[in-house]
Amino acid sequence: MRVALLAESFLPHMNGVTGSVLHVLRHLAEAGHETLVIAPKAGDVTADLHGARAELLRSVPLPSYPEVRVVFARAARLGALLRDFDPDVVHLASPFVLGWQGLAAADALKIPSVAIYQTDVVAYAQKYGVPHATALVAGHVARLHRRATLTLAPSSASTRQLEGLGVDRIRRWGRGVDAVRFAPEHRDAAWRDAVAPGGERIVGYVGRLAPEKQVDDLRALADLPGTRLVIVGDGPSRPALERAFPDAVFTGHLSGAALAQALAGFDVFVHPGESETFGQTIQEALASGVPVVATGVGGPLDLVRSSVDGWLYRPGDLDDLRARVADLVGDDAKRRAFARAARNGVQGRTWEALTCDLVGHYEDAVALRRIDDSLLRRGGPRPAAPAASRARGRWTRYVALGDSLTEGLCDASRMPAGQFRGWADRLAELLAHTSDAGPFRYANLAVRSRRVRHVIDEQIPDALALEPDLVSILIGANDLLAPTVVMPALVAEVESAVRAVRRTGADVLLVTTFLPRRPAARLLARRFATYNVHLRRIAHEQGAILLDLEAVADLGELPLWADDLVHLRSSGHRLIAYRAAEALGVPDARALLDLDEALHADTDEAPRGTWLTRDALPWVWRRVRGRTAGDGIRAKHAGYVELPTRGDRQRARTT
Repeated sequence: MRVALLAESFLPHMNGVTGSVLHVLRHLAEAGHETLVIAPKAGDVTADLHGARAELLRSVPLPSYPEVRVVFARAARLGALLRDFDPDVVHLASPFVLGWQGLAAADALKIPSVAIYQTDVVAYAQKYGVPHATALVAGHVARLHRRATLTLAPSSASTRQLEGLGVDRIRRWGRGVDAVRFAPEHRDAAWRDAVAPGGERIVGYVGRLAPEKQVDDLRALADLPGTRLVIVGDGPSRPALERAFPDAVFTGHLSGAALAQALAGFDVFVHPGESETFGQTIQEALASGVPVVATGVGGPLDLVRSSVDGWLYRPGDLDDLRARVADLVGDDAKRRAFARAARNGVQGRTWEALTCDLVGHYEDAVALRRIDDSLLRRGGPRPAAPAASRARGRWTRYVALGDSLTEGLCDASRMPAGQFRGWADRLAELLAHTSDAGPFRYANLAVRSRRVRHVIDEQIPDALALEPDLVSILIGANDLLAPTVVMPALVAEVESAVRAVRRTGADVLLVTTFLPRRPAARLLARRFATYNVHLRRIAHEQGAILLDLEAVADLGELPLWADDLVHLRSSGHRLIAYRAAEALGVPDARALLDLDEALHADTDEAPRGTWLTRDALPWVWRRVRGRTAGDGIRAKHAGYVELPTRGDRQRARTT
């Protein structure tokens, strides 16, 4: 791919945004992708940009924070740069000013954009004493990320924050860590003797010395017996902090081997900031084998495993902060156990793996942009991002409703002759596999050839009698294949079904319809797209979880479709199941899909006869007689079946 990266800050000023961009450039280059960097010019750049072309634009320093540069480039100038490079996607690194201008230029050229949410500028506005500007800043952030094709958030807290601002299409994408540079082996006795000559336990902080980092909260640790406070970093707050902590060691800014040595030399790492969207230095401390004490809000919630590799203290409670640090510095055995767990916990969080995930997000953005442009011409709203993670809770009773797709037709993978598996069965197994509670119960009321009215009249009453806490609804394709469709009536029936389930307090996974990428399917594309627009509105208004399969471009690929041309093969059902699992918050769902694909290749038997005699003529004959393939067919799981859970397996091992 050709990727244009617009960075709100860049070299020679090193911060989290700059560091992330450099790592991404390196691993994109190693994977064979071409890159362009557009960023503020703040001085000479001597670092290796890994073959990236750089366009550094004139910038001015922010008066209250001169290390931050602001670019006021015209969209026409950025458009010319993008047009010349001709990227497949525009990557917006922590966008705000330059990012907004670049987003306008990308939109004008119809280039998909991926916005990386990395800086909580709303919280920064509050910390810097301009609360009257907070609403304006929040509005700008919301508009920017709603306009981007896709937004990547680094943590569950930042995801919730963006959703609260009305941002849609949010995916989780964290940060990698260099586990070679940051490692326990870099712990150096001479360095420790220099900063703590009395043999004190070293409590350290690494980061910018600025109000939003709340470094002043470390005053709670200044007189902790038997400890030495070491503060690594620089910034506008440094003079005041040096006066406040006269016994602390201030190293100034460190990078490279010097930073790795300092982190590995800590006994406990402390991170007091409450406005972190992620917390990269926390990851680096963990990789260095150093337990972490961090505030229990924001990015640290996803990084620190409290009571395993560190502690999360109550935000703003400095007594709790002091107690947590004292607990670790005073207990050598616990601190060593936490240190081992810290190192083990970051294995696999490499920048190589994260950049591979990033390329997958780029590809989704390209597919979404095509759908956006198509829907815009029809006057419909843009679809939600595929598989957006919106977990509601831990479900124990799941019921699937629908037609042949949910029944599982043509997915005979590892099933007895004449029986089918299907995406809903696979999803139920995934939900059970990740459940610590038990038991997990699953029913599948779907029957081939059913229409929306069958769901209303037959499946909904039976489902509600089972008192589920999760219901999936994938229905409507058979209605849309009819010669005429009264769309308002069809949509009203679907909405009444969703409302009936939601009224019980159960969650609904509402699934959009989709078509194969065949010439004949184009005749139905407008009808299906219009129906899906209504499903997205229903999901939003009724509080349903949307699985937008129309936005999953891979589902249109012909190898995923069976020989009857209307159902999915096993590989297609696998793809839907794992996308549904991702939508429901199942951890690592995409990685599990790749593993499942590798281990279980399709073994579908070659069908007998031609498509005309085997599939088309029987379908026409049934229509002429007013019958359907589902006549006389009963739901395969009309009542609950019980599936083993992770909790069941764990309990079995302990007995």
